[in-house]
Amino acid sequence: MQESNGLELDNWHDYRVHSRKEIIALLRNISEKKQLVTMLIRGQAETCVTSILAVDGDSGKVYLDCAIDAAQNQRIAQAERISFETSLDKIRILFAADGGVKAANHEGTAAFTMALPDSMIRLQRREFYRMPTPVSNPVRAVIPMPFELGGGSNIFPLADISCGGIAILDNKFVLGNTIGNTYEGCKIELPEIGTVTTTLRIRNSLDLTLLNSKSNRRLGCAFVDISRGNLANVQRYITKLERERNARLAGLN
Repeated sequence: MQESNGLELDNWHDYRVHSRKEIIALLRNISEKKQLVTMLIRGQAETCVTSILAVDGDSGKVYLDCAIDAAQNQRIAQAERISFETSLDKIRILFAADGGVKAANHEGTAAFTMALPDSMIRLQRREFYRMPTPVSNPVRAVIPMPFELGGGSNIFPLADISCGGIAILDNKFVLGNTIGNTYEGCKIELPEIGTVTTTLRIRNSLDLTLLNSKSNRRLGCAFVDISRGNLANVQRYITKLERERNARLAGLN
């Protein structure tokens, strides 16, 4: 099991924007609309919410707001690579500072500066449309357990699925909730489609209290290095679920 908080930008080459002019326009639009940007420090289970203060196209610099905590600002400035995630008009935007960020000053206020990214990832809503999976006949994910968690494998029901990942329910709290933990060789059994094999990385964790007072944990997991064939099967299953849902809705009219 490895721990990493970096976004897997290399997995989304089909959605990569390379045009410098378009990158500047995207960043300025994010800034003008005051969109919050999640900053992820690679190699640490740590995130920080920031915003883009300004984009200088001539110098190729992007100015970012600092964190409130001085110690966190120091850790951010020392990181070799930082990933960013935000949204613009309901489209997910990913980019990275491959050289990290540096302490700077923007209009008399402490800030960070980074080089204009060479590329950005722009994912349309459809790519990460989440579809709830059946409750009565749950889809299951088989996750191999690392040695420190006892080895073997455990089965977890899915809560939802998208082309970016799945949400699973860990009602026995066997996986822990460390953001960035990675599990290789996971198998997701999709009814009438087949088995999808991929690496899963925990992206978020939410502890739930059910109506019967029992506790459960919902873990959002991202696909890592998923093959095109496996991703196509995920999309086929999502389409199948959509057709079934639409048929149910039509029957109610």
